[in-house]
Amino acid sequence: MSRLITVSNRLPVTVRSTTEGWEFEPSVGGLATGLSACQGEYDGLWVGWSGLASDELSETDRVSIEHELVSAYDCMPVDIDSYAIEGYYEGFSNQTLWPLFHYFPQYATFDETQWAVYRDVNRAFADVVLEVAGPSDVIWVHDYHLMLLPELIRRELPEASIGYFLHIPFPSFETFRLLPWRKELLEGLMGADLVGFHTYDYGKHFLGSVRHLLGHEHSTGQVRAGRRIVKVDSFPMGIDFDRYADSSEDPAVARKVDRLVGELDGRQLVLSVDRLDYSKGLLNRLEAVDRFLTDHPEYAGRIQVIMVAVPSRSSVPEYDLLKRQVDEAVGRINGDHGDLSWTPVRYMYSSLPFDDLTALYNAADVCLVTPLRDGMNLIAKEYVAAHSEELGMLVLSEMAGAAQELGEALIVNPINIAECAEALCEALGMDDDEKRSRNSVMRERLRRYNVAAWAQDFVESLRGVKVVQAQLDARKLHRDGLEQMLGDYADAPERCILLGYDGTLVQVAETPEGVPPDDELLELLDDLGSVEGNTVVIISGRSREMLDEWFGGLPLGLVAEHGAWSRPPGGEWQQLDAIGVEWKNDFLPILQLFADRTPGSSVEEKDFSLVWHYRRADPELANLRAVELREAILSLTTHSDLGVLEGKGMIEIRPARVNKGAAATPWLEGCTGFVMATGDDQTDEDLFAVLPEQAYSLKVGYEPSLARYSVDDAKEVRQVLQTFRAASAAVGGSTEAGA
Repeated sequence: MSRLITVSNRLPVTVRSTTEGWEFEPSVGGLATGLSACQGEYDGLWVGWSGLASDELSETDRVSIEHELVSAYDCMPVDIDSYAIEGYYEGFSNQTLWPLFHYFPQYATFDETQWAVYRDVNRAFADVVLEVAGPSDVIWVHDYHLMLLPELIRRELPEASIGYFLHIPFPSFETFRLLPWRKELLEGLMGADLVGFHTYDYGKHFLGSVRHLLGHEHSTGQVRAGRRIVKVDSFPMGIDFDRYADSSEDPAVARKVDRLVGELDGRQLVLSVDRLDYSKGLLNRLEAVDRFLTDHPEYAGRIQVIMVAVPSRSSVPEYDLLKRQVDEAVGRINGDHGDLSWTPVRYMYSSLPFDDLTALYNAADVCLVTPLRDGMNLIAKEYVAAHSEELGMLVLSEMAGAAQELGEALIVNPINIAECAEALCEALGMDDDEKRSRNSVMRERLRRYNVAAWAQDFVESLRGVKVVQAQLDARKLHRDGLEQMLGDYADAPERCILLGYDGTLVQVAETPEGVPPDDELLELLDDLGSVEGNTVVIISGRSREMLDEWFGGLPLGLVAEHGAWSRPPGGEWQQLDAIGVEWKNDFLPILQLFADRTPGSSVEEKDFSLVWHYRRADPELANLRAVELREAILSLTTHSDLGVLEGKGMIEIRPARVNKGAAATPWLEGCTGFVMATGDDQTDEDLFAVLPEQAYSLKVGYEPSLARYSVDDAKEVRQVLQTFRAASAAVGGSTEAGA
């Protein structure tokens, strides 16, 4: 049976030292509950840190703890010493990634030593995963502590099923680009088959960064990186709905609710529960309470605010300062608005057990969840689920991921203090029918997409990605296909080899000037073109002057400007008949305008075509401008003989009958034997379309294509050509053509 190997920073088991030995307490709810839903299909194994510094344990204790975790809890611990904990967890994870991803760059530190430790700990996690993972296992990596891990696993298990889920926001490109190690982190995540986020916006930000920094384009959330497809999608994490919905039926919880209601003595309860973190907006929340009490003095003595702040990273200066500021704000509000009989804000700096927390949820008339930035915020969902009478009202920040699902709550901008104060007033005064109407919709949504459904949805989507990858792999040129092609090449008396250039024989160039052929390529083409019976043709969009400069002295056929010009080996350039150029005067100003409006783009004028190049421009702006330009051109070419050709990072206008397929036809008519053609973009589909049925066609990349096979890159195309050269030499065919 396959296993689901979950990898997270912490194991779902708390390990404590007691006077009687080591105590183990499994976690309840959250991720552990969600993954338990997959146990019917997979055996489970969890890899993570135990929470104990390995250098502070004796070898006997370390072995004993590992044995208990493995045998009793299906958990495999990763040893992390105190130095690594400081640099990896307290340092890079929580002093660099956490503040930056929550849009607090002023709190972020960029320390190379911490980065090195983070990298080493990710490597340690990879080593443990690789010890236990098999080829049929599903590996699911979680959160910002382990962003390098997917690629580290991929290197050793290239066919593995790897998923990654980020539980915090992924920031916009403008924020993410501040990281000195931004590319390394993206490459780490691109090792996964499926990258999941709580919301569509986070996924969009990730895709934008991948496009800007790695140059990978995407379509409908699928990123094409070489021969691999990486799926990016949103999976809003749910909660253990039944656990919270049924909490009011627990006698212990019911007693605590009754006691709370009695203490409130008719006052309406306003609840705030959050970890003490600058991202949670606690100071803004208190300011909104202050504003509400100032603007609505009629509520004096009629409400009770309970603020629970769970301790967090108290050793970090920013958190220590925040605690002092919260203490002062609570004191100021109570001093300004309270009296001897009423204290507006009761402040608790502690964590709460489940019974106490759900009692507060059930008793609260309003819950304020107003973070400045939050990946999801499950407290909002827990409150809605726990309030079984559906008479509580949620005031929710639009900056929390949960706002995308809980739109029936009162959604606020947490920075707008007046708006938050008025939302609190509206929530307190809302009639019961409206509360039930809003809450019933949210509760049903949370019931359907609970944490178990979330986990199953992710794992099912990961399986779907592997199916798509398998379908693409079926088009991959494997050994059998190569051997068949090589045999047909060797047996044929005549051979026609049609080759693209940019992206096919060399990597795609960043500039219109292109990448000139290296000596190795020139020698390879010279050898192939010199074989008796071989006709080797380069079919390119480049100008005839450039092709002459690069290949004029070789025994090659040349086609320039996608077919506008053609030249036999050693012959003269011939122009396609009756190609007019007067139209260029109408279109050149349009392309120049778009180049001026799109920094990094440029216009190239060829003999019979105009090209707008935008590969060096900002990808988002360039894609927007490309759509605008395409629409403008198409409206002007509808009733003309002009066509619009789209390639990688370019849009070209040229006569419609000029294309690589038409250019290749004369060469194909003269060849009755072996035919092979290669290409890398949409311009080559016309070429593939005119090939005879028995021909071999190779597409560089894995986009949908008419080509028979796909190859990874230009390097693999060269390797195929090198096998042709070796086969020719083996049969004594490396004589000069016509000798």
